[in-house]
Amino acid sequence: MKIDHVAIIVDDPEAAAKWYIEKFGAELIYADSTWAFIEFENVKLAFVVKGQHPTHLAFETTQFAEDDRVKKHRDGSESVYRRDPWGNFYELIRYNE
Repeated sequence: MKIDHVAIIVDDPEAAAKWYIEKFGAELIYADSTWAFIEFENVKLAFVVKGQHPTHLAFETTQFAEDDRVKKHRDGSESVYRRDPWGNFYELIRYNE
């Protein structure tokens, strides 16, 4: 399974995206005041505000379980959040291409 992105909580997603782009040469995918998404050669990084999304690790998938409560995102992707045995959030995300 492929790691799609890592999401971390920040106070200002747009400023965080700008800093990582300037410092590490990432490319901007999307940014607004509550969420920003950048891409490196091997992984994407999401910056989220507290309360909107948990800190998490996301894995790309092609299917969900029948009983999953799938959330549709503004970019057309769909995902479901789950917890590992230690209480950490992970996301399974599917892109509709």
